[in-house]
Amino acid sequence: MLLGHELRQYREQRGITREDAGNRIRASASKISRMELGRVGFKLRDIEDLLKMYGVADRKVVRQFLEVARESNKPGWWKEYGDSLHKWFVRYVGFEEAADHIRIYESQFVPGLLQTEEYAREIITGGVETDMVTEQRIEARLRRQQRLDRDKDMRMWVILDEAAVRRPIGGKSRGREIMRGQIRRLIEFCRDYDNITLQIVPFVVGAHAAEAGSFTLLRYSDFELADLLYLEQLTDGEIVDRRSVVEAYTKAMTRLSVAAATPDETLEMLEEMLADLERD
Repeated sequence: MLLGHELRQYREQRGITREDAGNRIRASASKISRMELGRVGFKLRDIEDLLKMYGVADRKVVRQFLEVARESNKPGWWKEYGDSLHKWFVRYVGFEEAADHIRIYESQFVPGLLQTEEYAREIITGGVETDMVTEQRIEARLRRQQRLDRDKDMRMWVILDEAAVRRPIGGKSRGREIMRGQIRRLIEFCRDYDNITLQIVPFVVGAHAAEAGSFTLLRYSDFELADLLYLEQLTDGEIVDRRSVVEAYTKAMTRLSVAAATPDETLEMLEEMLADLERD
């Protein structure tokens, strides 16, 4: 999708129609449209022909395009779990991996990217015996988290409703142990990860800007691509690029950041929660 966006920018700058571009690569205008929307793979020969038509003569730029095209044609690691993960979620993970700025508001649970293995296991399995599919879902969630340590240029801003942090996970027998581990993990993110900002919206705030529920905003700073919005429901997930909708959620995120405790206050809240759990 990002590569297709760049190709469209070059085409429009030269005033070339999709029909003419399609003729250049022995294809249709609809094929050019699908390429520019990232809905089909790329042939390297087509990329070279289009760039030449668009007047891109810098060999360094051409090589960069071809390298990105090669990478885009490779299946991402998440495709390994295609039989275990929902198709709509597999699509989302691809967008998440490419984003360099991830903003999340979560009202119910700690977001998957910040969960401990024990917490994730309880959320995914519901406390029942696991099978191969659920084990692969757990493994995929933990693998998503590896980027937090690997890619320090990626920035993440997470706002949690206090209920999402206080809600006990794991039942009476193991719940306190699981929650102690999860709160410790959140404290670690606050203290040791400069690229992660964490805020909590306290109960005392009352009704706030995100009453409709959780959402994620994805940004791609290296491309002139509008932010994307991800909304997840019980049985599916939706990636939204309608500007008016994305802007509404962006404004909600800004209002939430003002209503929420500051990062320092959030750390203090988490330390108090952990102290309460460790006293009992």
